[in-house]
Amino acid sequence: MVTLWKAGAAAVAAVLVSSFGAVTVDAAHARTMESRAPAGRFQELSVPSSMGPIKVQVQWAARGGSAALYLLDGLRAPADHSEWVSDTDALRQFVGDNVTLVFPVGGHSSFYTDWYRPSSTNHQTFTYKWETFLTRELPAYLAGFGVSRTNDAIVGASMGGDAAMILAAHHRNQFRFAGSFSGFLNPTYPLWNEGMRAAMWDEGNFNVDDMWGPPGDPAWKRNDAVIQAPALRGLPMYVSSGNGVPGPIDSSRAIGDTTNGMGLEVMAEVGTEIFRDRLHALGIPARIDIGNGTHTWLYWQRALAVARPMILAALGVR
Repeated sequence: MVTLWKAGAAAVAAVLVSSFGAVTVDAAHARTMESRAPAGRFQELSVPSSMGPIKVQVQWAARGGSAALYLLDGLRAPADHSEWVSDTDALRQFVGDNVTLVFPVGGHSSFYTDWYRPSSTNHQTFTYKWETFLTRELPAYLAGFGVSRTNDAIVGASMGGDAAMILAAHHRNQFRFAGSFSGFLNPTYPLWNEGMRAAMWDEGNFNVDDMWGPPGDPAWKRNDAVIQAPALRGLPMYVSSGNGVPGPIDSSRAIGDTTNGMGLEVMAEVGTEIFRDRLHALGIPARIDIGNGTHTWLYWQRALAVARPMILAALGVR
């Protein structure tokens, strides 16, 4: 749930936007641009939603294809850009592929879910409705650019990992692949709700009870990938996690960041192992990798590279 915020991330994002020819497109023009999305280009869109306008960064399919890959951020999701854009080479990895990359911006401490009500502890003025946005409002908007509503993949890191699996489980008509990188896949695990409470309080004074209610509320089980695993049968999946042991990637990081990342990744490993065992018991195949590593973006960049050929195959992209 702790993300690696690199110095100059905003500047990097600005460079990327400039390099790929970013253009802000408002809602009024969306329906008039069907099949006119500039192949291979990077843009920033303003997408209407029940939460208000949501910024979405996109890299259009290289040759005008209709398949899409949604990439979800971690708990500290910034309000102005996706950390997949600033902190990884995701754009470069897929730059020649005929699939549109979709980076929703925002969702700080949201778990990309539909909340019961606005957070009562930080004076939030609207209710998070991220599931509705990602599975109804955003796909409908992107359809105006020729993007398919039924041939999508979804991956997420940290907070976004469980969300990616849950969204795929409940919306099989939309998603043909799901990936979790260091995700917390078993939020109903004993006392993990209190860990989430502490993390969400630390990240913006959000109240977990306003998200899914008290422990035992049905929303907790609905948003637990381990419990919802049967709904993933037949879906290509890639799940990865570190074990908290620092690797070469960590050598350039501050000691404090590495230490924090070690503890978080041990928690992610536990959830990943429980999920792996659940799939095995159900006879559901999936690629699951657990190795040395901590909770940071460069490991998730590597995981995305591993997942890329699986994503392209699942979407039928050549």
